[in-house]
Amino acid sequence: VSFVGSSDIAQYVYGRGAANGKRVQCMGGAKNHGIVLPDADLDQTVADIMGAAYGSAGERCMALPVVVPVGDKTADALREKLVAAAQGLRVGVSTDAEAHYGPVVSAAHKARIESYIQMGVDEGADLVLDGRGFSLQGYENGFFLAPTLFDRVTAGMKSYQDEIFGPVLQMVRAQSFEEALSLPSRHPYGNGVAIFTRNGDAARSFADQVEVGMVGINVPIPVPVAYHSFGGWKRSGFGDLNQYGMDGVRFYTRVKTVTQRWPQGGAVSDQSFIIPTMR
Repeated sequence: VSFVGSSDIAQYVYGRGAANGKRVQCMGGAKNHGIVLPDADLDQTVADIMGAAYGSAGERCMALPVVVPVGDKTADALREKLVAAAQGLRVGVSTDAEAHYGPVVSAAHKARIESYIQMGVDEGADLVLDGRGFSLQGYENGFFLAPTLFDRVTAGMKSYQDEIFGPVLQMVRAQSFEEALSLPSRHPYGNGVAIFTRNGDAARSFADQVEVGMVGINVPIPVPVAYHSFGGWKRSGFGDLNQYGMDGVRFYTRVKTVTQRWPQGGAVSDQSFIIPTMR
């Protein structure tokens, strides 16, 4: 059984399938973080975040809906650049070649995203850009949302803990590398994470220590090439094998091992066959 969907249903399908002796892989939700160190190239970082956070209207498991700048100086500079870049995004229909992203999937999901935006406001986050109320001329009944940006989000907020799955970017300010590292590591989802830095030592330490299944270093959407496979940790993935690459082959096949012996000349050995052992 192979399943992709929400984490609650993924866990349910995995439990039912495993209890009945099935081989099961279930991929759930995500809340991917982008850590921005003070030495990062902010212009390149912002360009990367625009596509990762708002591309496909944020409706993909590998979206990057949380950005974590380290230090208030970095956060203030990043916020200014994010606002300018997000205000320049074009929302349109799928046939508009100039559009950066289109509508969300349904009216119900649009309402759900809007409820999370209001939740963030009620929780005390700073709503910098509000994507609600956007209307596209000629498509006034479409399910469109403009880019939304929050600042000063905290780890205790439900809007941070949950997957919003829309064009909503949340900024969580960290005061140290260690604090930034702890945020994705402690989050219940463990699908993907990215770090933006020019410091190779910091990048290696982050990749080694972070409790997340897929890590990008200056790569905002850390999807590995197929032969390395794909899969998250914690509530982002249930099962022992990832989705594609050799893990995909192993998941859909069974191993048969044949052990052979061909004594020469039909002679019968004086000794019985003994399983080889390490000595």
